[in-house]
Amino acid sequence: MDVTKAILLRRSIRKYTEEPVSDDDIEALLTAAMHAPSAVNEQPWHFVIIKDRKTLEEISRLSPTAPMVKYAAVAIAVCADKNREKFPGLWALDCSAAAENILLEATGRRLGAVWTAVYPFEERVNGIKELLNLPANVMPLCVIPVGRPAETPAPVDRFNPSCIHHNTW
Repeated sequence: MDVTKAILLRRSIRKYTEEPVSDDDIEALLTAAMHAPSAVNEQPWHFVIIKDRKTLEEISRLSPTAPMVKYAAVAIAVCADKNREKFPGLWALDCSAAAENILLEATGRRLGAVWTAVYPFEERVNGIKELLNLPANVMPLCVIPVGRPAETPAPVDRFNPSCIHHNTW
């Protein structure tokens, strides 16, 4: 699937079949993530692959916007090593780009995925850090559940010319 098609077809998928996601698919998602741009080529990201059912269920409990995580075949926690920061705060931008690449690669592979926010919600950050045994210097940005889609939301045209300004507002 070409990039533009993946961008236009990408939807937040919250329902999954019981079919597993292959290790090859997971590696492709992570390869896409690690090819995201990052400030001064910092590449602060780390990824925790979660297949353990109890852990997936606990993530659903920790985050009110992530009930679907417990039904996914796998989830990917996108995290940043803050010790690698050259410019404080840019880790969130870098990891957001990596997360979007995961979502687009999932779409291209006909997998379902959705971004569930952890950061900046302190209680979610602390809960995920403890659950995944993250070192003190590692900050979770989001958890992305991934699975074979059990739903097919129609594409939505989100192009809005009123959001475009030329030269000045």
